[in-house]
Amino acid sequence: MESNLAIIVPVFNEQDNVLPMLREVAAALANETRPWELVFVDDGSTDATWARIAEARRQDPRVRGLRHLRNAGQSAAIWTGIQHTATPLLATLDGDLQNDPAELPRLLALLSEVDFVGGDRTANRRDSWLRRVSSVVARAARRTALGCDFRDTGCALRVFRRAALAGLPGFNGLHRFLPILVAGGGFRTKEVPVNHRPRVAGVSKYGIWNRVWRGIYDLVGVAWFQRRRLKAVAVEELT
Repeated sequence: MESNLAIIVPVFNEQDNVLPMLREVAAALANETRPWELVFVDDGSTDATWARIAEARRQDPRVRGLRHLRNAGQSAAIWTGIQHTATPLLATLDGDLQNDPAELPRLLALLSEVDFVGGDRTANRRDSWLRRVSSVVARAARRTALGCDFRDTGCALRVFRRAALAGLPGFNGLHRFLPILVAGGGFRTKEVPVNHRPRVAGVSKYGIWNRVWRGIYDLVGVAWFQRRRLKAVAVEELT
C-alpha cells in the first residue's frame, strides 16, 4: 500500500537508537489510519547503524533505509529523505531520541489548520546551559536579520505538507531555517510546545563553535534568499 506519511530520521553513529526509535514511532502511530513509512537516512555512519536499520526493516516492513556513502551532514540527510519519498505528508525527528515520537499524532492533527507544524523545546529543553543560551542568541539574530520570529527553528520534531517545500533549494543548513523558509513562501506555519528528553545513548555531533559560526554564515545566505525570492504574482490570462 502506498504511504501517505513519511517520517524521516537522519542518523549518524546512532546504532543504539535505531531499534528504540522504531518501537516508539510504531507505538505513537498505533491508531494512525493513514499508511506511513519510517525512513532512516544513514549519513555515512562508521558504527553498526546501517546493520541496525536493516534489522529494523526485518522487524517492520514499513521501515526504509537510505545510506550516504560519505558523511554529508544533517541537512543533506533530511534532503535525501525528502527527495527519495513521494508522500503528501512528511515528518522529521532527530535520531538521538531527544524528540519524543509520542508527539506526532498531536502535531499531525494540526495540519488541518496549517501547512507546517514545528516543535518548540524552549520550555522543557534538556540540553546544556550553553546550548540553551546559544539558542537564545540565535533567535535574536534571526529576528534582526530576517524580520520574523520563531522561538525554536532548530527543533527537528516537525510535520508538514510536501507542498509547503515548493521552490525551496537544498542547501547545507536547511534544517535550521526550514520554518522560516516555509513561512516566507506564504504557507501557514505554527509552533507548539513539545516534550524534550535527555540523550540516553550515543554522543552529540554538535559543539558550540560548529553551531555558532555555521549558523551566522547560513543566516547571511538565508537573509539574501528571503529578500530575493520570487513572490506569487496575480496573473490574468486570455480565454
